[in-house]
Amino acid sequence: MSEKKFNGELEEFSYALGLSVSSNLIQSGVKTIDPSNFMLALEDIFTGKEPKLTPEQANKILQEFMEKQQGGQGKENLEEGLKFLAENREKEGVIETASGLQYTILEEGDGEKPSPADQVKCHYHGTLIDGSVFDSSVQRGEPATFPVNGVIPGWVEALQMMTTGSKWRLFVPSDLAYGERGAGGAIGPNSTLIFEVELLEIV
Repeated sequence: MSEKKFNGELEEFSYALGLSVSSNLIQSGVKTIDPSNFMLALEDIFTGKEPKLTPEQANKILQEFMEKQQGGQGKENLEEGLKFLAENREKEGVIETASGLQYTILEEGDGEKPSPADQVKCHYHGTLIDGSVFDSSVQRGEPATFPVNGVIPGWVEALQMMTTGSKWRLFVPSDLAYGERGAGGAIGPNSTLIFEVELLEIV
């Protein structure tokens, strides 16, 4: 990390704010910007100059640009996911259901299977097909509790097949996950997801 000397609280606050805004933009799916024009807009607003675009124009540009980016990314994610699942289903131990959900049994429990109306406590570790972690109760060190019918369709299906005490690896097609909308910046549109799920108990 490079050292920078700030001349007073305002400089320090301004830099910290820039870090926060940038992080939020990346989380929302903005991968790159033109810094000079970004700074020009900030300067226009904070110095009282008339902006180069009206609010209506700005909103339209933002919406069209993001839709275009997501559309291209969604197509790429869908193609990569379908290819991954086609290859994965041929691997030893992989089971595919009628919906297209794939899973392998890592550990078989001997407890009851939950119903859609049940609440369950699980440990899980979620990644994209490239191995990027997007959510993990394991890393947080605290299991999650949620209703069986309150999660993505791939989980709803899998949890009802799992016995308590089981640990499965799920390969969830995009249409059984977050589909075209994705989920924040980490899970893009049409993303195939991989989860290791341990069903700890029915609560």
